[in-house]
Amino acid sequence: MDAYDEDASAPRRRRGPGAPGGPDRPPADPGEASPAAAADDAPPQPGAAAADDAADTPAPGDGSASGERPALGDGPAPGGRPASGDGSASGSPAPVTGGAVPGGGPVAGGSGAPVAEGRPSSGVAALSLPYQVGAAVALAVVAVVACVHLGMVFLHVAPSNTLTRQHGKAVDEWIYPEFEQNWKLFAPNPLQQNIAVQVRAEVRTADGASRTTRWYDLSAEDGRAIDGNPLPSHTQQNELRRAFDFYGSSHDAADRPMGLRGALAEQYLRRIVVLRLVRDHAAGSGDVLARVQVRSRITSVPPPRWSGEKVSDKPVYRLLPWWTVPAGEAAGGVR
Repeated sequence: MDAYDEDASAPRRRRGPGAPGGPDRPPADPGEASPAAAADDAPPQPGAAAADDAADTPAPGDGSASGERPALGDGPAPGGRPASGDGSASGSPAPVTGGAVPGGGPVAGGSGAPVAEGRPSSGVAALSLPYQVGAAVALAVVAVVACVHLGMVFLHVAPSNTLTRQHGKAVDEWIYPEFEQNWKLFAPNPLQQNIAVQVRAEVRTADGASRTTRWYDLSAEDGRAIDGNPLPSHTQQNELRRAFDFYGSSHDAADRPMGLRGALAEQYLRRIVVLRLVRDHAAGSGDVLARVQVRSRITSVPPPRWSGEKVSDKPVYRLLPWWTVPAGEAAGGVR
């Protein structure tokens, strides 16, 4: 009987020293443990039993009965390792494309680069330390400037108090001219009057006589120039009105100027009305403007029909003194 005709289902005999039918080995020293005994006494390693069973037990249907070895990729390789043909058992771990690294660290999706733990990915906190310090300083400066500006505006519009009396000049330098505030529209008692500025002149004729002209309503002239004009000029809208307001705030009830601003306001208003009279040809040919007089006509705004408020509809006039026109202004000049 040939050795190759053994039953394929019979277990294979162990070959090696100490096994039945193996090569003889000289007897070991009584005090020395044989390798086979040491191997039998050692604790079993994980996977060793499975590897031995896989090696000793042929896979069904793979032709092992005829002595053929299983082909690569058809099953587990000897020793318990998967066959090299199987893509999932090549011996190296599959690449990680997302989620977490086997070590526990998160990775960026698809790139494999680990993400720094404990640092946000956006916002000021994501910046480096020098940039964080710069951003904090810039925010602090903006906050301080905003608080100072709000405080200055509050002192500017607030009633007179100790702070405004002591630091009024600093407040005015901060507010004017860019941040000037006018709260008349939103005041508890808004303006309810129409103020028209009118002027007349005393003219010296060519033969030495004098005459007085009629009243010219300069505010009405500005109103007619604005009506129907999609782009009215600043002078038509504000020049005369602001000049008269400037005069009223720099003079007392007796029309006496209060300091240098009062004298400047009087000179400014006078030049404006003289230019208007020259434009309207109030003096006539050969005549000269000698003096001018300004007055304001104040009328109350009528209340709405549904209101029960009663106001007077009679106009109130404020008459200013006569002003002598210098020779340089009489012909319409401003020098």
